[in-house]
Amino acid sequence: MLSLYKKTLAVCVMVFCAVTGSAEVTVKPIKVLLVIGGCCHDYATQKDLLKNGIEARINATVEIAYNDTKGTKPVFDAYKKPNWADAYDVIIHDECAADVIEPAYVENILKAHRDGKPAVNLHCAMHSYRWGNYKEPVMEGTDNAHWFEMIGLQSTGHGPKLALDISFFNQESPITKGLTDWTTVPNEELYNNVKIFQITPLVSGSQMVKDKKTGVENKVEAIVAWTNLYGPTKTRIFSTTLGHDNKTVADDRYLDFITRGLLWSVNRLGPDGKPEAGYGKK
Repeated sequence: MLSLYKKTLAVCVMVFCAVTGSAEVTVKPIKVLLVIGGCCHDYATQKDLLKNGIEARINATVEIAYNDTKGTKPVFDAYKKPNWADAYDVIIHDECAADVIEPAYVENILKAHRDGKPAVNLHCAMHSYRWGNYKEPVMEGTDNAHWFEMIGLQSTGHGPKLALDISFFNQESPITKGLTDWTTVPNEELYNNVKIFQITPLVSGSQMVKDKKTGVENKVEAIVAWTNLYGPTKTRIFSTTLGHDNKTVADDRYLDFITRGLLWSVNRLGPDGKPEAGYGKK
């Protein structure tokens, strides 16, 4: 009887392994649209760093919508379609479009996220689609506040290009669990926090900035990564202002971090900070 039990158990284990093994193979890749281009950054290089970095880490395919303009008005044909985001699981916004100010165009972007499409917002996405008196805290509900409401935080500018000391102070989130503090290359930008909406802060950054008049160095600190739940569908949004310099974008620590944020946005990140079964890379 004991021998029969052992044989039965062994068969069950083999069947379970076969099933779970096939599940690893048959899980469909996460379909990602990376929208990238515009002013002030080497997007020609960064688009490939991001695509290759994400695809090397998780079961995902990254499609790129790239505008090679160097100005502040990159317009993307994909955004003009009514159901532009339907084919994707998540959108990465990495455009630098400060002077794209057509409300109808921006509202068509935002509609996809209000309807439930997750987003990952990187660096200059925070300084895009702004008009009116955007250097002051926006009033919630006004049309020039809508982009910031999706992001969860309003930023209007950045400090000098210096290294940032990064602190993963919120270790409760699976996005940051186990990640250790680090210092970026000496060419990053600390974005200010002018208005903070309902967010969960994850990471802070700080710089020692010298006062131009007195020469005294002061520590300047800001939130540099966070999550929020956007709109009536509580769409998952992950954002970070990090990612100015190519060396930062190519850094394994940065790519590990934003990939976790992406997995969280599509609800495929385990509580231990690891991809759910079928979404990691062996």
